[in-house]
Amino acid sequence: MAFALQSPAFGDGGEIPRKYIRDGENVSPPLIWKDAPEGTRSFMLVVEDPDAPSGTFRHWAVYDINPDRDRLPEGTTAGAKTESLGHGVNDFGNPHYDGPQPPKGHGIHHYHFRLAALDTETLHLDEKADIDTVLKKAGPHIIAETELVGIYEAR
Repeated sequence: MAFALQSPAFGDGGEIPRKYIRDGENVSPPLIWKDAPEGTRSFMLVVEDPDAPSGTFRHWAVYDINPDRDRLPEGTTAGAKTESLGHGVNDFGNPHYDGPQPPKGHGIHHYHFRLAALDTETLHLDEKADIDTVLKKAGPHIIAETELVGIYEAR
């Protein structure tokens, strides 16, 4: 089986429900994964919008996720640090999930939920590290990646 990421809240290519939108309840959606590769010592998750007018906009990063986990429940990072997970500072300037918020009339935006299996237990990052820093530090440690894409359009 292949490393795979899914959400019970929306299918791959499906619309992200308003509950998970920044102007909605702004809670992170539930995510489930399976078939992580042998040698996985932690996971990292990043959510990006490549359709943003200013270029790729990063909404969420969670890292140092225990390799025994196979899910992140709904609301995992709703405004506060939970568990021992690392949180990258997103492009809104927050160290937690901020859901989709595309400009009205800008069309459909695609939100890429990218989960990476890493060969290291921790990225040893400062709590103020931004998502770009998280990605650079994780890059050499990625042994596999999977992706789930959700869409949203502000009307």
